[in-house]
Amino acid sequence: MVDVQASLDEMTQEAKAAGSDTATAEVMVGELEGSSEDNGKIQLLGDVDLDVMIELGRTEMYVEDVLKLAEGSVVELDKLAGDPVDVYVNQRLIARGEVLVLNNNFCIRISEIVDDLKEQAEAAAGQSPPV
Repeated sequence: MVDVQASLDEMTQEAKAAGSDTATAEVMVGELEGSSEDNGKIQLLGDVDLDVMIELGRTEMYVEDVLKLAEGSVVELDKLAGDPVDVYVNQRLIARGEVLVLNNNFCIRISEIVDDLKEQAEAAAGQSPPV
């Protein structure tokens, strides 16, 4: 447990040093196939903002436990270190990936695109996306 706590402390310090609670990333989209008329319409959407959330895990807590939280408190999640994290776009599960650190920034390597509607429906029925 000491190694996990040391890793958490190190990541917390790196995040504080970055100076921002939110992260943004520019995503480059390659050329789209299809007619030039269709591409023109699609390109109109190229600068539309999307809400992207990465869910590390979940937990349930009583109000009294939430009120006891303080700096340095540890909240256990329902996933293990190394488990895939869920990637939501506009509150819809679209992918899973692994957490990495690149140039002292957290990032996600996408390992699976969720394109199965049944799987999305099951995820929606079981749990709502993070808010």
